[in-house]
Amino acid sequence: MTEVVSENSEVTVLLVDDNPQNLKVLYETLKDKGYRLLIANEGEKALDLAHRHHPEVILLDIMMPEMDGYEVCERLKADPETADIAVVFLSALDDLQAKVKGFSLGGADYISKPFQSLEVIARVKTHARVIRLERELQARNRELQGDQTRILDSISEGIYGLDENGLIEFANPAAAAIAGRPVEDLIGKCFFDLHFATADECRDSLPVMATCNKGVPEHQRDIQMLRVDGSSFPAEYRATPKLDGDELHGAVVVFHDITAELESEKALEEARELVQEQRDQLAHTSRLTTMGEMAAGFAHEVNQPLTAISNYARVSKRMMAKDEPDLELLGETLDKIDAQSHRASEIIRRIRRFMKKPATGKEELSVPELLEDTRQFAEVDMRNNEGGIEVRVDDDLPGVLADPIQVQQVALNLIRNALEATRSAGSSQPVEVSARRCGDQCVRVEVRDHGVGVPEEAEDKLFHPFYTTKEDGMGIGLATCRSLMQAQGGDIGYQRPEGGGACFWFVLPIAGAEGAPCTPDEA
Repeated sequence: MTEVVSENSEVTVLLVDDNPQNLKVLYETLKDKGYRLLIANEGEKALDLAHRHHPEVILLDIMMPEMDGYEVCERLKADPETADIAVVFLSALDDLQAKVKGFSLGGADYISKPFQSLEVIARVKTHARVIRLERELQARNRELQGDQTRILDSISEGIYGLDENGLIEFANPAAAAIAGRPVEDLIGKCFFDLHFATADECRDSLPVMATCNKGVPEHQRDIQMLRVDGSSFPAEYRATPKLDGDELHGAVVVFHDITAELESEKALEEARELVQEQRDQLAHTSRLTTMGEMAAGFAHEVNQPLTAISNYARVSKRMMAKDEPDLELLGETLDKIDAQSHRASEIIRRIRRFMKKPATGKEELSVPELLEDTRQFAEVDMRNNEGGIEVRVDDDLPGVLADPIQVQQVALNLIRNALEATRSAGSSQPVEVSARRCGDQCVRVEVRDHGVGVPEEAEDKLFHPFYTTKEDGMGIGLATCRSLMQAQGGDIGYQRPEGGGACFWFVLPIAGAEGAPCTPDEA
């Protein structure tokens, strides 16, 4: 018999029967249905055609010489290349045992002779559709598996699939590279024995054990894991339970070597420490510069009580030289000496406190006390700048968490700038310093002057390093102030007030307040 092919070869049907008349009947029944028809009159020929053309459906006669239909079906199902073909048995036998045997060998259906055309057409159509759908699904699955394999192979992180006992069922190339062993050598190995050297009594506390045994997701960083050669490396891993409904089937572990990350973090931390050290040195240099600028005023402030002490001491000596000294008046004079010495001591105390380097850490500060102390500190400039300072603070203002020296440095810088701007404009109005609560997180401090103000084109550059609107300015004052404020968890800015002049503000986080640090939006 020869092979016959129809015009439409989308679905292939193989007709197998040793009786030419039966083959003719089947062919005539299906020839106009759009199938590609193949014909074989013996078992060996049927197997050969099946291997070469992979038909969707085989109509297979049971009773054939040399090789019957049962053996043909059994050999088809034993071969992975032909195992998915739908085998429909053809037989005149109406024996239940014969049907059971056919189904047990992998048959999909059974048609009794003599054939009914409509039955043959319906069954072939049904099985052809099912097989085509199954093959399309298998092809799609293979495509997805290929995509999945390519994705897993391209991932730089190691991935393990573990069963509930911790045995490795899957490993991607990255896991093999990290472990130092080929993928095929990892399969079947115990994850815990491979990567952790721990006594048996401590196994329950090993990483990933809770995920495998109890379905608890895990994420840990800087865990020491072992390679096959016994060397260790710091790792970060995530373990996710493999669940089928409520049934636990092990875990998926994603991990990677973080040696380079830890080295980078260490280098970054060292760089941050260096930047912080340089920032502190710059702030200290700025304070030294401020002290140099205010030296004449401080000398005058200290000289006044010293001169008074000297005068009161001479008066006291003259009083004591009398035959009957007025002890009450002498006591009052000595009290004045004591008061003037305290005045000089307080000035020196403020200078020393301002000049020292900040202590590490922050503390809870009283904003009213800090602003009043800063006002007194700035009074030495008031005579030079012919101005005054008014401080207004809301009642029940909460404390803030910050470094007192750095905050005072910022406040003093803004106040001195305001005094200088007021003097330059020829104004006699005092500099206004105010503090109020701003939302639930911050306290806002404002310093306003009535000077000439800031040009519009300069507003966006005020806090840039080395930018200044002063003829003899260096442009590091406001830049340093911003750096100091941000280090406190706050911020600093400028706004153009109504009525002229300039208004600078800074915000600090309230002590004990929960949430993010103060931001310009909150301010």
